[in-house]
Amino acid sequence: MANRKVIQFEKWRVVRAFAVLLLVAGFGAATGMHAWAASCAAVDVVVARGTHEPGYLGSVVGDPLYEALWQALPVDSQEYRVDYPADLLDPSSISRGTQDMTAHLMWQAENCPDQRFILVGFSQGAVVTHGVLGTGIVTVLGGIYSLPGDLESRVAAVLLFGDPIRLIGWNVPDRYAGRTGNYCASGDPVCEGGIRPAAHTDYRWAMWPAVEFAVDRM
Repeated sequence: MANRKVIQFEKWRVVRAFAVLLLVAGFGAATGMHAWAASCAAVDVVVARGTHEPGYLGSVVGDPLYEALWQALPVDSQEYRVDYPADLLDPSSISRGTQDMTAHLMWQAENCPDQRFILVGFSQGAVVTHGVLGTGIVTVLGGIYSLPGDLESRVAAVLLFGDPIRLIGWNVPDRYAGRTGNYCASGDPVCEGGIRPAAHTDYRWAMWPAVEFAVDRM
């Protein structure tokens, strides 16, 4: 009974964090979806964009981050846009995101045995990434598809921005902690509980620190 109460309380904290996210993350209409990648570059950069975030990988984080990674990585890379609604009004959004990201990683791992992955999540996309990694508070939501343990070593780095799970005090599982960079802008209501909604759409300052973090783990 005590465990059930704890889970219910944590679910409520997640709902509260998502409510804040919904208020500040109205980016406008999302663009079309992307098919699974087929090539075998040395690094596959897999990006889950934020709620209704414009741009291909996401104009706030994904697009500028991948451009910087492409320039800085010592090996060739390719990008993948997670195919999911990125809509907090769609109750299946996070589940569909975890399903697509996990399925993509499994497909690539099977077809490209030497490929490694950089996982990127912004805002709602950070929650999706947490689910793929098996962060407990996300997996209790139900319908979450997490990465099989035998593929854990293929994940070179995880880069999270404006992460709602950070706001409620949860982190990625310990096995990924040393490979995870989590970036939160000062005053961002979504990841810090601040009072500056505009901070949630300004992560330009975090691009090169995140790139350096990822390159150091290749």
